[in-house]
Amino acid sequence: MSAVGERPVGIDELLERVRAGYERIEPKEAYDAALAGEALLVDIRYAALRERDGLIPGALVVERNELEWRLDPQGSHRAPEATSHDLRIVVICNEGYASSLAAASLHRLGLHRATDLVGGFQAWKAAGLPLLSAEPAQ
Repeated sequence: MSAVGERPVGIDELLERVRAGYERIEPKEAYDAALAGEALLVDIRYAALRERDGLIPGALVVERNELEWRLDPQGSHRAPEATSHDLRIVVICNEGYASSLAAASLHRLGLHRATDLVGGFQAWKAAGLPLLSAEPAQ
């Protein structure tokens, strides 16, 4: 909902605005940070994409509609990994668009180090970084 008198914006402008509020991260940098224990990778892709393309080893899988509840360190439904507002979180979607909006939402929760992966999962895959095959659907 926009403020009274504020003009509506399109999605491209909205993405530009939210991305100006934090520094995005490239796949290799995200991989190195996760390996060093300096970042939590959070995969918000929906199940069909995870089943089709595989998973990033060590990434926490959280459906987008549960993200804020699972990563709020003060929340009763938080994931065990959501230990602090100082946690560096790298949100990963398929191509790096939805993850930008998700990272902005995490910022509003006080997770000031949240960011997203430039190019999303597809950029991770294109960079030749490690992947796990998804388990076949049961």
